[in-house]
Amino acid sequence: MNKSYLLAIDQSTSGTKALIVDREGAIITRSTVSHTTFYPRPGWVEQDPMEIYNNVKHSAHEAVRSAGIAYEAIAAMTITNQRETAVIWDLMTGLPVYHAIVWQCQRTADMCAAYKATGAEDRVRSKTGLMLDPYFSAAKWRWILGHVEGIQDKMAAGHLRAGTMDSWLIWKLTKGNVHATDYTNASRTSLFNIHTLEWDEELCNLFEIPSSLLPEVKSSDDIFGYTEDPTIFGENRVPITGVIGDSQAALFGNQCFNIGMAKATYGTGTSVLMNVGNKPVQAGNGLVSAIAWGIGGKVTYAVEAVIRTSGDCLAWVRDNLGLFRTFEEMEELLQEAPDSEGVYFVPAFVGLGAPYWDSYARASITGMNRGTTKAHIIRAALESIAYQVNDAVNLIENETHVELQELRADGGASENVGLMQFQSNLLGKKVVKTEVAELSPMGSAYIGGVGIGFWPSWEEVMTIKSNYQIYLPLIDAEVRDVYRAGWNRAIVSVLR
Repeated sequence: MNKSYLLAIDQSTSGTKALIVDREGAIITRSTVSHTTFYPRPGWVEQDPMEIYNNVKHSAHEAVRSAGIAYEAIAAMTITNQRETAVIWDLMTGLPVYHAIVWQCQRTADMCAAYKATGAEDRVRSKTGLMLDPYFSAAKWRWILGHVEGIQDKMAAGHLRAGTMDSWLIWKLTKGNVHATDYTNASRTSLFNIHTLEWDEELCNLFEIPSSLLPEVKSSDDIFGYTEDPTIFGENRVPITGVIGDSQAALFGNQCFNIGMAKATYGTGTSVLMNVGNKPVQAGNGLVSAIAWGIGGKVTYAVEAVIRTSGDCLAWVRDNLGLFRTFEEMEELLQEAPDSEGVYFVPAFVGLGAPYWDSYARASITGMNRGTTKAHIIRAALESIAYQVNDAVNLIENETHVELQELRADGGASENVGLMQFQSNLLGKKVVKTEVAELSPMGSAYIGGVGIGFWPSWEEVMTIKSNYQIYLPLIDAEVRDVYRAGWNRAIVSVLR
């Protein structure tokens, strides 16, 4: 049978999406399944890896069924995933030893502070491009190894494996035959040397994580293995390729192939990434160096500013405050408040990321008066996303001395026209939004598709057309400065 389709898996923080993509780069169908997020203590965030794996299978089945195709028509499965979320599992049972600790989780803040006190951060940053922060995977693995009963005996017996969500899924999909990850996910762990492109033994010793637990690291376009679990494709062995962290996949999907091109993925949190070429840039002041992608064994680097909570603040306003029920209702309420009238929302529920990197900051709503309505609070929550991205872009420009030419936007919140216009207003720059909302899974599909010959060349991928919505700034510099000054005052009020 002609293998005419790719199955692209997008395993994000909030759920799992499966897309069926044809040779013209069109999304034939999609299926989405949400998963449960647990908050056992303030600042702790967990998910169930088995629930997520089962959701991958369910969403894949539903996408194939909805597309009306046979499993034999699938040329490959590609995977893009939430990054930094840490899993440790038992080889003998095939089960995780503890919930996945999500990238947002702050339980290891004191651990990271203790490492910093020993002067370890300079070593970590020089090798990995990352600061010492609970955001990244190594401290999460260290916590699991130190808090699960009987885990040391299992580790001594060689029964444990550690990985990020991509390597957990690959291990399950291949029935334990493959323990692998890609350069982008490895580079987010605090254990991977982005200069030598190897796990760093000194850092593994620092965090007391044996390198034997860690996956093999491959280029994103490699074939990682083949599906062996008969509950997903029956007896069909489908190659797994196009493995890449979600933010880097979005950078690729947005075709930010030139130095200085940047994108923002507006999701639960927001990642702002800029392509810096074939050599890493040592960045500070809250920026991290990153591997943008590895293709054909060659690595492209980026700098990144990470925002911990962006789109998730709208879910909080909806679910915890009950200020609206649907996003259609939210849009109606926003019409009642075309301006926030001095109300600012700092969504530091799990601390602040770039440029502040304060794990102890907590959320705040400031500037309210007797005339403040729920519409003003909703608008302030929406605008907080744009303010944080503006801070991130300013930081990147200052640290790299590369001026942003335009910002390419993707992710769920980028569908909001008002947010994108406000973003352009704050930046004073062009913001470009593609009509393709699923840039992360499409980025992984492009990489994996060329890797297996589904598309014969990158030139053919570049011919896949997409329509763009362009936003240009509509306010003058004086108004922009007033908005920014109010935001800065609100930020100062929540910092330690």
